[in-house]
Amino acid sequence: MTDAVRARRVVPARVRIMGWMLLLMAIVLVTVTLVTRTLLMQRIDADVTSALEQEAGELSRVARAGVDRATRQPFRNVRELLFNHLQRQHPDDDEVIVGWVAPGEVLAQDRAEPFGLATRPDVLDPILASDATSGSTRTDAGEMRWIKVEVTGRAGDRGAYVVGYLVDRDRVEIDNTIQTLVVVSAAGLVVAALVAWVVAGRILAPVRLVRRAAAEITERDLTQRIPVAGRDDIAALASQFNSMLDRLEQAFATQRRFVDDASHELRTPITIVRGHLELMGDDPAERAAVVRLCTDELDRMGRIVADLLMLAKAERPDFVRPEPVEVAELTTDLYAKCRALGDRAWRLPSIGECTAHLDPQRVTQAVVQLAQNAVQHTASGDEIQIGSSCRDGRVSFWITDRGPGVPAADREVIFGRFTRGSTGGAAGHRVGAGLGLAIVRAIAEAHGGTVRLTSPEGGGATFALDLPDQS
Repeated sequence: MTDAVRARRVVPARVRIMGWMLLLMAIVLVTVTLVTRTLLMQRIDADVTSALEQEAGELSRVARAGVDRATRQPFRNVRELLFNHLQRQHPDDDEVIVGWVAPGEVLAQDRAEPFGLATRPDVLDPILASDATSGSTRTDAGEMRWIKVEVTGRAGDRGAYVVGYLVDRDRVEIDNTIQTLVVVSAAGLVVAALVAWVVAGRILAPVRLVRRAAAEITERDLTQRIPVAGRDDIAALASQFNSMLDRLEQAFATQRRFVDDASHELRTPITIVRGHLELMGDDPAERAAVVRLCTDELDRMGRIVADLLMLAKAERPDFVRPEPVEVAELTTDLYAKCRALGDRAWRLPSIGECTAHLDPQRVTQAVVQLAQNAVQHTASGDEIQIGSSCRDGRVSFWITDRGPGVPAADREVIFGRFTRGSTGGAAGHRVGAGLGLAIVRAIAEAHGGTVRLTSPEGGGATFALDLPDQS
């Protein structure tokens, strides 16, 4: 399967979100509708049963008493009892009440009934003949639930009291209500679909921006960023994507800067080596001189590449590996190592007394580089001071020399790459590639610190590595 086919078959996230929301709402609405209909139907059955039992219970109480409530006189027979009770009843619109007196007289209320049970022997006779006291039967007006109470008079006469309830009309009302609910639910689903489409679009807008930004990003353009609004997960995704772009842009910038710096600085020694090799004659002395020159240039190229790699590594998170270090012990070690750099009057006027959290190897590399610069800008026997201090949660390592100092115009640029400044009077000033102070600054910044330069008008300079105590 090709990528194009896969792309055509992919369902957009916006559609999937809307589809799942509508499916969930549809399931909920269908469940609510079915449960509501079932509960309403059960409620009708319970109400009908309660109404029938109430009517039957009223007649049973009157029959047991056997007294007319209006005259306070006993009923003379079953017919009088049933007729009197029928005239006092006020049934519901769906109720039908009849009385039957043996051998075949049917008593009914004088009212418009939903079903003429008294005139329908085909329906009434099976009820009277049934041994059951309640049941259900089909009529022209629908299903009728009924209850029967048999009554026997004092003279042995007998009769029956039948109450029927037509339940289909109530069920039709419920069905109409459910139909209305279905129509409203369908309209609600349409509205929910529109709302879900709009909401999903707004929620996924940053995701689309991420996709478009990722599609537009190239090695030559890493400047695109996604606007971050809100504090939800999508905003966090956009923020993380922007952070990733920052890291990528920094990594590509570092790579390009490394290539540009290497090509710029290595072009000169390569040209020198090639030129001398092309012009080299057969004279052994000349060959030896050319070999020495080429070797020297190759060594310089090796140092340049090593320094460039060091600067490239400085931007990695594991460039420094801090650990607890005794500043006093590290200072004395630095003093011992720097004394071997040249015949100078080395001094150790100040030693900090504290434990700091730093990378001792990187700090040693930076201080030794500063000491090497001081040696290059001073003469034999000149004084160079090394010291350290601990104050206000910060640790400083500094080098002070009595050389010509740093002109004001150079103080802002000498920490850049391939920048040597204009103090050209020192013998070894043009030996390096101008990367030493850039490495020192990179080490300081990797510790979260800075490099300070102080150079008074009368000459001399102090370079200080000012680092925060991260313990």
